[in-house]
Amino acid sequence: MPLRFNASPPAIFALLLLAGCTVGPNFQAPAAPAVARVTEHALPSRTVSAATQGGAAQSLESGRDIPGDWWALFHSPQISDLVARALAANPDVAAAQATLREARENLRAEQGTQYPQVTANASAERQQESLAAVGFGSGSETYSVVSASLSVSYTLDAFGGIRRQVEQLGAQAEYQRFELEATDLALVANVVNAAIVEASLQAQIDTTHEIVRAYDEALQVTRRRFELGGVSQVEVLQQQSLRDAQAATLPGLQKQLEQERNQLAVYLGGVPSQYSRPTLDLDTLTLPDELPVSLPSALVGQRPDIQAYAALLHAATANVGVATANTLPQISLTGSYGRDGSNLSNLFTPAGIVWTIASSLTQPIFDGGTLRAKKRAAIAAADVAAAQYSSTVNTAFQNVANALVAIERDAETLAADLAAQATAAKSLAVARAQYAAGGGTYLNVLTAEQSDQSARLTLVAARAARFTDTVALFQALGGGWWHRTDVAPKLAESAGVFP
Repeated sequence: MPLRFNASPPAIFALLLLAGCTVGPNFQAPAAPAVARVTEHALPSRTVSAATQGGAAQSLESGRDIPGDWWALFHSPQISDLVARALAANPDVAAAQATLREARENLRAEQGTQYPQVTANASAERQQESLAAVGFGSGSETYSVVSASLSVSYTLDAFGGIRRQVEQLGAQAEYQRFELEATDLALVANVVNAAIVEASLQAQIDTTHEIVRAYDEALQVTRRRFELGGVSQVEVLQQQSLRDAQAATLPGLQKQLEQERNQLAVYLGGVPSQYSRPTLDLDTLTLPDELPVSLPSALVGQRPDIQAYAALLHAATANVGVATANTLPQISLTGSYGRDGSNLSNLFTPAGIVWTIASSLTQPIFDGGTLRAKKRAAIAAADVAAAQYSSTVNTAFQNVANALVAIERDAETLAADLAAQATAAKSLAVARAQYAAGGGTYLNVLTAEQSDQSARLTLVAARAARFTDTVALFQALGGGWWHRTDVAPKLAESAGVFP
């Protein structure tokens, strides 16, 4: 049950002195984890190398900054073009930009409530009344009433409830700002990864076709030898089976390739039938030789998802102040000044001046515990936001650690796979030579062929992994959004609310 009463001028003055008071906790950004590195063990400053395309050694540069267009380090015009088109046309980016604009306009709207609200009013009325109704005969009286006034209302933010609401909406706008950055980063990483995976699949398909052609040649030789009585039909069937098994993998690889191209079409803001770009050639990519490794203290500020959750924590903290202020007195000041007259000629005479001024104070006394429960709920929501922020930070450090470990270990894997493929190729050559000379079994040839084709396909995947690991590291470190100039200018209409 609210209690309302008019306050005296001294009381109003005393309440004005409270206008600088802002109840509720003041937000402080949580400190970054006090750790010296993100991985369990110190990593080597340089990875191993392999003598194949995509096998160059990469050095890890601690504290090195990240370029905003990090994807350009692959030196692929095709990837750069895909990224540019995706950022310009992807509807998820457009939605994130619109959501940010909405949040900023909501903030501006709430900022307006901190100022007096002025309303102009004007009316003109012509009215006839019966004299019989007041006992003055049976006639009637006709008259006019013209009025014009200005009304002013102002809610005195004595305990900072409005300021906390503005602060909350500002934090929510900041959250949407970093959600936009996170959307951009995820889209770019997905586009680059999809292009690399597409190139890897195409390389696997090309390699599989080469293997099938080699099997066809071996099958023809085996058949000729069978016709001459040099081998049994079993050996012909074994070679045919090996060839057919390898050819059977092509539809599955082709399916994955087509689905990856469909995904790229969607990333670029279109539908699959509109996508007709050539597949990226894995051999044309350059592996960046220097990789940034941000300091743990800097990682928190670089990750847009961490900054987004920090903004949510800020908003939740400000909401505690809003809920606290709602339990305290609400003071309003109103006033109006105007003129009334029977026509325009006497509207501006001294006798036509009318004015009012009033103040009111509303203090909740009994509401069944609603406001206090809302305050406790706001405090609980702030605790939730703090826990979510902490979880996001932990996950971010895990992402970076996983990417760094993958870069180190997948470089070792590629070197081992290259050696294994070279050994398998030599083994196949020896097995074929021995079989041709009558000193080996055909089973040895088949086994060597299987080992060789497996090693060749594994090597293609290992080469692609070096590139996707690099993408993962740039994404985990925040993607250099603070250097981006292609998206941020589109949102420069913030009018000074945000830099």
